Amino acid sequence: MAEPVTATAARPTSRVARRRDRRKAEIVRTATELLAEHGYQGMNLEDVAERTDIAKATLYHYFSGKDELVATVIEALTVDVNRRLEAELDKVSDRSHLEQIRTLIREQVRILTDTAPEVATVFSWPTTWPESFQDTIKDSRRRHDAIFRRVVEAGLAAGEFDCPNPDVALQCLHGVLNQSSLWIRPSLPPEQKTELWEAVVDTASRMLSLENAVSRPSSGRR
Repeated sequence: MAEPVTATAARPTSRVARRRDRRKAEIVRTATELLAEHGYQGMNLEDVAERTDIAKATLYHYFSGKDELVATVIEALTVDVNRRLEAELDKVSDRSHLEQIRTLIREQVRILTDTAPEVATVFSWPTTWPESFQDTIKDSRRRHDAIFRRVVEAGLAAGEFDCPNPDVALQCLHGVLNQSSLWIRPSLPPEQKTELWEAVVDTASRMLSLENAVSRPSSGRR
């Protein structure tokens, strides 16, 4: 009969696993930075190794090559962004669908222009992705879109939204959000960024609800 594995015997293995996980996370963070700075074509494993201060050969203990590392970066960013959106959505789950979509818009703009600007730069390189990554990028966008689409479809079913074509509205909405990262720079003063975020929220949400457009104070013109 085999001897039971004791807690003492298991502890070193756990330390090794944790050390490996920390190193792998460091490699992914570094690759994310380089991918955001240079795009797919400009990123290489030599730079990843140099910036993480490890031998290039060591990278192959964690990833089979550049494409597996890049795929891991895309997945990590997708999961992180969607987690942030879902967390904010949970906070307003008992409110109107209009308030829910406004919350998603606000958080997405915050991510792109403040808390994780690397998301904007990584996903703004569509023409430089090789053909082998097209399905990966499409899947990432589909999963991201599904969060917004869920709220929009629920709002339409509840009669809160009145957009004639939700597919077009969502495409336009994502376009507005993506473009916001080009002019709301992370270096802007916090109060200016907040003001611009709210302006984007107000404008973008009007694509889904005419009620939202007319319920706010007018300028006095009729």
